[in-house]
Amino acid sequence: MTLKATGLLAALLLLAACTPSAPEPPRTDPALDKLYAQKLSWGPCPPLAASSQQQEAFAGQGLECAKLTVPLDHAKPGEKTISLGVLRVAATEQAGRIGSLVFNPGGPGQSGMSHLAVEGPKMVELRKRFDLIGFDPRGVGASEPKVRCLDAAERDAQRLIHIDPAAPDAVARTEAEAKQVADKCAERTGKDVLAVLGTREVAKDLDLLRAALGDAKLSYVGYSYGTRIGTAYAENHPDKVRAMVLDGAVDPNQDLSAAQLAQEEGFAKAFAAFAKDCAKQAACALGRKPELAEDNLDKLTDPLKKTPLKVGARKLSANDVGIALTAALYTQEQWPTLNLALLALQAGQGELVLAFADAYLGRAEDGSYAGDTDLLTAVNCVDTPPVTDRAQVEANTRKIADKLREIRGGKPDPEPPVAALDVCAHWPVPPTGKPHQPKADGLPRTVVISTTGDPATPHQAGIELAKALNAHLVTVEATQHGAFLLRGNKCVDDPVTRYLLDSTPPADNIRCPG
Repeated sequence: MTLKATGLLAALLLLAACTPSAPEPPRTDPALDKLYAQKLSWGPCPPLAASSQQQEAFAGQGLECAKLTVPLDHAKPGEKTISLGVLRVAATEQAGRIGSLVFNPGGPGQSGMSHLAVEGPKMVELRKRFDLIGFDPRGVGASEPKVRCLDAAERDAQRLIHIDPAAPDAVARTEAEAKQVADKCAERTGKDVLAVLGTREVAKDLDLLRAALGDAKLSYVGYSYGTRIGTAYAENHPDKVRAMVLDGAVDPNQDLSAAQLAQEEGFAKAFAAFAKDCAKQAACALGRKPELAEDNLDKLTDPLKKTPLKVGARKLSANDVGIALTAALYTQEQWPTLNLALLALQAGQGELVLAFADAYLGRAEDGSYAGDTDLLTAVNCVDTPPVTDRAQVEANTRKIADKLREIRGGKPDPEPPVAALDVCAHWPVPPTGKPHQPKADGLPRTVVISTTGDPATPHQAGIELAKALNAHLVTVEATQHGAFLLRGNKCVDDPVTRYLLDSTPPADNIRCPG
């Protein structure tokens, strides 16, 4: 069992004066002027909850929520509008208030409201001077429009599918599965909606949010996919950025194929690090020899490819094990629990592995799905042109196989990726973005944070983004995804917090232990 992107996984992938509120410049479209002039009406958060988990998180003390109105299609601001959910943790020292600090936790598909509801109250220093803001981007959580591709039963069934890459019909079956997802997205969500879910639109929504918050300039922290939103905003509005932190950076120059190759390598290296750490434990599900960890994992999961394991009223597939591994390898903190889950699986108990996979895919206890996977697919497919040339698909597949062979010490992957067109190649609307070198003349010095062993957004992506934006680069030496305010690392947290508060950037190219 390797960590390559299966059909399902691929579809997923200051101390300064307050900034005064200033009138927005006049525009040529009265409808857009009206949207820029809107004020947020704050109230209790639970009514905006989109799930039982959000309901619980939104009940916390000191939280306020509101709805922001934005155009469905920014090219037609006078036509249909949608609403976005916004959550605020108000500044505790209003006399020294700087303004708002907006967070996005990544995805695409993650809820900024949920993130701030849990993490915002803990940000004591930032909360003194900022209103901390989390928003759900279009299509996420409390925001519109609703994006639906597969229903819960179809998603459960998809997780049980295993396609043998050596089978004569492997390409045809993989492409049929991908086309089915694309067709259902078009049917159940609508092409008009799918066309306006990309990062280009989210960045425009973010500027409307900045104006509604009363800030002349934006202060922003984005993690993972949130760095793509931040980069797009910086390109469109470099003069409206006060401070920006981009952590776990996405390389704006990478196309889907390059990003997939980088992630394959990143997760394979993270697995190797996990296997080495696991071998030191009293009991390791992958054995005492890290070089045999892949083989031992294959022995554990191969039977599930033909006969999924019964777990209560459900079944655990080999696909689920791969998803659970992906989820757990995002941070070293999950490694002990991952080992326990695999040990339990050795004993015929799949509950913990299934729980990992469910959490990653947003499956609730009642069997419903949050829709994160649908939105992730939709955004990725409009943000980057698809690969439709079969020769290029085959070449990309060979590159991945060669890279995995290299990481495995020359041993070929027993189950190489299928050289098939993916879901984006069947997407019903054209892309609205493409890989490019960002150009943000006049952008103030920003901060990019990149982790050496980041499996999801590898270290080189952060180096490239920092170069593109002429940003200060903070390097964290660890195997994890994201660092700022996530793990109590003072080497990262203290200088970046100071930057957000008083615009003093960290020293160039500082390195922090994990």
